[in-house]
Parts: sequence; C-alpha cells; structure tokens
Amino acid sequence: MIRTLIAAALLLALPAAASAQTAESLSADERTAIRQVIEKQLGAFQRDAADEAFSYASPTIQRKFGDPATFLQMVRTGYPQIYRPRSYAFEGMRTVRGLPAQEVFFIGPSGTGTLALYIMERQPSGVWRIDGVRITRSPDRLSDAGPLPAGARVG
Repeated sequence: MIRTLIAAALLLALPAAASAQTAESLSADERTAIRQVIEKQLGAFQRDAADEAFSYASPTIQRKFGDPATFLQMVRTGYPQIYRPRSYAFEGMRTVRGLPAQEVFFIGPSGTGTLALYIMERQPSGVWRIDGVRITRSPDRLSDAGPLPAGARVG
C-alpha cells in the first residue's frame, strides 16, 4: 500500500519536474522557441485575436481567466504596454519560481518604458507556454528610458 502511494506520488510529480528548468540550462533552440511564443502572443494582441492569444497561456493561466475574451480584456486594461506597444525588445533571461523568465522591454502607447518578465512553462508535450507576466520597472517616459535596446521592434 505504501509503495503504491509513493509510486503514485512520483508519477504525479514527474510532469512538474519535467517542466521546471532554469534559464541557465536552456539551449539556444529553447530560447528561440520561448521568444517565438511571446512574439506570437503579441501579434495576436495586435489583431485582437483572443482565442490565439489565449492559446499561448499556460493551463494555469487559462483556468484562472476561464475564456479568451476575459483574458484579452484583462490584458487590454491591465497591461496596455503589452497589448499595444509602440515597440519592444527581448533582453536577458532569468529564473523565477524555478522557471525561465524572458525579459522584454516595452515602450507602451503613452511612451512609458517597462521591463516585463515573461515566466515560461514547458508543457508535457514539449511546447512552451506563458505562465505569467511580471512588470518589474517602469522608467518615467520614453525620453527618460534612453535609446531603445538593440533588436527593438516597432509594434
């Protein structure tokens, strides 16, 4: 009985352990895949493609917001710099909550600079999904934010 419970607990822990990966351990291909997911979601926001944008969110985020329309509305009102950026640039990666987090610098519609951390989660299928975004700093205005980082994209 105890062996069965231990075996069951180990099986349940496997998907979580498989998805946990530090930023330092990512290959170049994994880093590229993460950036592509973020870029695809940003493109979906530009087109107001709620279903597509929602599809790049992790199952946890999908459960939290319930449906694509609610998710898009949350981004539209809570994260205008991500919903409609003037420009954005990918920066470094770090580890947050044991997961890789991609830094993305945004210039929002009002000209405010913001650094966002995209916390990424690898799914059992191997694909990456966005498991949250944290805003970490916000310079006063575009003029105070300095030049755009190398590789900046105009939204």
